[in-house]
Amino acid sequence: MSTTKKFASQADLEEKKVTFSQISEHAWAYTAEGDPNTGVIIGDDAVLVADTQATPAMAADVIRRIREVTDKPIKYVVLTHYHAVRVLGASAFQPEQILASQDTYDLIVERGEFDKASEIGRFPRLFRNVETVPDGLTWPTMTFTGKMTLWLGQVEVQLLQLGRGHTKGDTVVWLPQERALLSGDLVEFGATPYAGDAYFKDWPKTLDNLAALKPAALVPGRGAALTTPESVARGLAETRDFISDVYASVERGVGAGHDLNRVYRDTIEALRPKYGQWVIFDHCMPFDVTRCYDEVTRYPDPRIWTAERDIEMWKTLEG
Repeated sequence: MSTTKKFASQADLEEKKVTFSQISEHAWAYTAEGDPNTGVIIGDDAVLVADTQATPAMAADVIRRIREVTDKPIKYVVLTHYHAVRVLGASAFQPEQILASQDTYDLIVERGEFDKASEIGRFPRLFRNVETVPDGLTWPTMTFTGKMTLWLGQVEVQLLQLGRGHTKGDTVVWLPQERALLSGDLVEFGATPYAGDAYFKDWPKTLDNLAALKPAALVPGRGAALTTPESVARGLAETRDFISDVYASVERGVGAGHDLNRVYRDTIEALRPKYGQWVIFDHCMPFDVTRCYDEVTRYPDPRIWTAERDIEMWKTLEG
């Protein structure tokens, strides 16, 4: 491996083109060529935003787009999971409520500060104007377990926990009346799933639970909005395939008695032909294989990533 490979996404400085598009009667997608997406529900009397961007300065662009189509108040922010790049922009929306699963709340308590420091180091471009992030963490004001229903006038919005995958707290936002789904990072499209906090064994089953809703449109965590049942099915299938392929490769390597370095090299080699062109492939794979190796060997739950552990892991696998 080349020793010049920059850590995580520190070499990724190219600006992305933002698209804000309507995917169903009340659902909108804020997407940026593989950067983290934001989902927006414009109800009869209020707006709900799912995933906030990484800083208030970046969230301001989401607000600007929303204000081009509605002046309704932004009452709700939903955190689909706890990662800093998804939650630290929340203060910009000045919501009445910040909603999350209790599992997500628990993860913020346990590892939110570590994750914040870790992610800012990995993704400088995504934390533009990081000085606009208020001190401390983004805390939910209301939590739920399993299912919660909001009514934005006559528009039914369900917050659902359909299983562990990207994290143990994953929440999707579901509009049953129009079969539109905001998946957070449980689904990616043309972008490599980050699985450093994942449950590899559970994730494919969770995706089957998403598929069982029969979504007609879906906003993935990264990548273009999926606006037909066929493209939704493809997004679900490709994410499932990636997770399954990583797991199968790591399980094979562990079964053969190989150490993490060898398993990593073999897994990269096996997966690059199929997935190497996906956004952040080189960023994610060291984290993904490390977590998968942990899960297959002796850590059923993800270990906490600290900024120090990030660098140490990167040196070990990419140095």
